[in-house]
Amino acid sequence: MRRIILLVFFLLFVSSAGFAQQPENDGNTWDFGAIRASDGIVTHTFSLKNDSAQALNINGTHASCGCTLSEIDKKIILPGEAANLEVKFNPKGYSGQITQYVYVNTDSKAMPIYRFTIKADITKDQN
Repeated sequence: MRRIILLVFFLLFVSSAGFAQQPENDGNTWDFGAIRASDGIVTHTFSLKNDSAQALNINGTHASCGCTLSEIDKKIILPGEAANLEVKFNPKGYSGQITQYVYVNTDSKAMPIYRFTIKADITKDQN
C-alpha cells in the first residue's frame, strides 16, 4: 500500500512538472512598477529562446485576462534562435498590485507551455 501511495505522489509530481512552471526572475517576469490607470496601455517585449536541438513550433498565445494582449513574431523558432513576445496591458479599471500571465503554447514535450508574468502597482486617478 505504501508503494502505491508513493507511486501516485511521484506520478502527480512528474505529470505537473512541465506545465507553466518556471522560476521567478528568470527573464520571464516584468514589473512595470507604479503606473496610473489613465496613462493607458503599457507594453513590454519578452524574448523566447529555443535552447533545444529541434525547431520549436508555436501553437498560440493567450493571457489570463482580457486586459492583456500578446503577440509573438515567429511561429517557428529554430534551434538557438529567439522570438519576440510583445505583451500589452491596459490598466483601465484596475487599482493596486496586479499580476497577469501570458502563456505560449508549443509543441515541445519538455516544455509545452511557457509562462510570462507582468506586474504593476496601479494608482487610481484623482477626480
